[in-house]
Amino acid sequence: MNRILLAGATGYLGRYIAKELLKRSYPLRVLARNPEKLKQNNIKITEIFQAEINQPDAIKGCCKDIDVVISTIGITRQKDGLTYMDVDYQANMNLLQEAKQNGVKKFIFISVLNGDNLRNLKICDAKELFVEHLIESELAYCIIRPNGFFSDMTEFYTMAKKGRIYLFGDGELRTNPIHGEDLAIVCVDAIDKPDKEIKVGGPETKTHNEIAAIAFEALGTKPKITHIPNWVRLAILKMVRLFSGSKVYGPIEFFMTVMAMDMVAPEYGRRTLKNYFTNLNHQNA
Repeated sequence: MNRILLAGATGYLGRYIAKELLKRSYPLRVLARNPEKLKQNNIKITEIFQAEINQPDAIKGCCKDIDVVISTIGITRQKDGLTYMDVDYQANMNLLQEAKQNGVKKFIFISVLNGDNLRNLKICDAKELFVEHLIESELAYCIIRPNGFFSDMTEFYTMAKKGRIYLFGDGELRTNPIHGEDLAIVCVDAIDKPDKEIKVGGPETKTHNEIAAIAFEALGTKPKITHIPNWVRLAILKMVRLFSGSKVYGPIEFFMTVMAMDMVAPEYGRRTLKNYFTNLNHQNA
């Protein structure tokens, strides 16, 4: 059975992948900066390589005797003074170099749906620059492109709990985000599949209006939705870019861009937004 190195096991998706790999009894090593987070998420890993992935010397040897690398490395909210280029690109490049030097057979990387068409966004440009190098590396590879996580939809629930949800445009743009547990199955299945790219979303394609309604339903409150004209979104983006650095506007520009376009991928999985929002409500009760 292939020996796996999982990088990013303490993140939202990484912890689900770790559990799925353990469930299938894969020999597993995780690369983590803070192993304590594994214990907090009840992930019992016996082989942990503790290191800062953005430091090349610190990860030397992490890929020794490894057959397949799975990397979820990337930052959603910039912190520690690091940029997307520092992490989404360079940290993954450090890992790719180790993989090549140690004879790894395959590298699985989680990017984002439409990332190759959104190179004007800082986060996508960093991820896709790494994708280019991965394709040229001569390793077998698979690029997995989810269109968004359920965790990204928490903002709908948060706004609904405050009494009103704000949407850009008429709210009729569509998306089908996927739960981390469902996406983890796709990522682990990719170990033995020949696919070089997998686009994937959740089992239900909904408009933003429908997602908002589901959030209010989970709370048992009457829907209150305000639609914001697109010119307001563009004006906000322009102001944020003018008056803040990339560490601030990077996450904002990504969110405000994908919320103004259809983000629909092939449907997969069984976990629904209704159950996700209902669980959030129970947790916050």
